[in-house]
Amino acid sequence: MIIGFLKCFAYFCRNESITLESMKNTRIATIDVFRAVTMFLMLFVNDIPGLKKIPHWMLHAQMDEDMLGFSDIIFPCFLFVMGMSVPFAILKREEKGESIGNTLLHILERTVALIVMGLFTVNLGSYDGAATGLPYAWYVILLVISIFLIWNLYPKATGMRKRLFQGMKIAGILLMVGLFCIYEGKNGAVFAPKWWGILGLIGWTYLVTTIVFLIVRIRLVYMTLAWLLFLALTVLSHNGMLDLSSLPSDMTHHALGVSGAFASVLLIHWGDREHPFKFIGTMIGLGVLMMILFFVSHPYWIISKIQATPTWLFVCNAISFFMVAFFYYLTDVKRKTDWFMIIKPAGTVTLTCYIIPYFWYAVQRLLEFHYPSFLCAGVPGLCRSLLFSLVVVWIAGALLKVNVRLKI
Repeated sequence: MIIGFLKCFAYFCRNESITLESMKNTRIATIDVFRAVTMFLMLFVNDIPGLKKIPHWMLHAQMDEDMLGFSDIIFPCFLFVMGMSVPFAILKREEKGESIGNTLLHILERTVALIVMGLFTVNLGSYDGAATGLPYAWYVILLVISIFLIWNLYPKATGMRKRLFQGMKIAGILLMVGLFCIYEGKNGAVFAPKWWGILGLIGWTYLVTTIVFLIVRIRLVYMTLAWLLFLALTVLSHNGMLDLSSLPSDMTHHALGVSGAFASVLLIHWGDREHPFKFIGTMIGLGVLMMILFFVSHPYWIISKIQATPTWLFVCNAISFFMVAFFYYLTDVKRKTDWFMIIKPAGTVTLTCYIIPYFWYAVQRLLEFHYPSFLCAGVPGLCRSLLFSLVVVWIAGALLKVNVRLKI
């Protein structure tokens, strides 16, 4: 089946000639909308834990539970759409004349930024405010302030304003270093990578995905081989035939990012708004293939986000491929992007949206503010979480208008 799959791709690719110039000024609405929807839902599923009387299927599955909760779908979709953005981001930098050295430096800076933020957020759970003398809520607030000071996208400036912005960055770095130095964990826990945190996992997957794309470029057959390789490495690492435990993150996460890059390379080659069904049909076909692999592999592995099993990869990849087909038809073909304007900032200032809730939860804890009991359970609680997610997105959009935007 795999050999036939490769022959099919080779047949379609034999006369393809894609240039960087052909990508100039291209904006793919599919990626922006898919990212916005995924980020909005991530805010939602991050807010619903603690709600009572809500369906079990909406929550994350437990470690050994063979279940795909709704919350277990969002993070892999985000890794997938992050992978989709990689080819276009790199091509855009090259169109602007960026050297490979500058591109690699940019990739390294983004990776380090995500990993640093991930390390701080993953260690918050064990922070001991009583031991340090700095309450948990204030520690989080200062961490959020340092993140914005360091990674805010400051407007271009000269003279005194430029020095002011540089000073704010330095102040943010010093503040973050200070927070690291005073950190003490509960029961003697130390500041450690642990599972890297969501942002850290995104950072490692971003690094791997960009390296893969820089090697294979937009050569479709090579990208297909790279994609199949990462699927195979995931299976081999989980059946014990290949020990990759020393690598950061999990091969499953990297396979999700490379799958997204693969989808974008297919889009670069076969995307055609006037004749869209070749690309859409390919996405649906890949989704069906992933579902077949899911059913074949399910007797051997449970579906588990926490264990990052191959079954979880296959079913989430299937969902992502189907979603790309749906959003491409709806936004790039039918031009219905206005349907998603209400959550647009979630697709353009994604990192800002992700960080804002940390600030709110800390303030809520500091003020000892609690929602009325009827908003903490059932349908009213879910509606509250949906409204909270919308408010976060709108706040991020408002901050953007005053030049406050996290950009790495």
